[in-house]
Amino acid sequence: MKAAEYRDMTLVELATKEAEAREQMFKLRYQISMGQSEGIRKYRATRRDLARILTVVGAKRRETDGESQGGSDG
Repeated sequence: MKAAEYRDMTLVELATKEAEAREQMFKLRYQISMGQSEGIRKYRATRRDLARILTVVGAKRRETDGESQGGSDG
């Protein structure tokens, strides 16, 4: 998925996607240990997706924290 697609999701949906990605990575690590070469490509793609998800989650949390504090920086 693209980062723009993740930005359109809610935090709950992103948490679900994060859990799915982590579970997929766990399964792929097992495949890699068994010597399946296609697992490596999928693992890398899943790792990048997880990074995108976590980046969007962090941005959304900072955005909501900034709004709850009044947005005053100085």
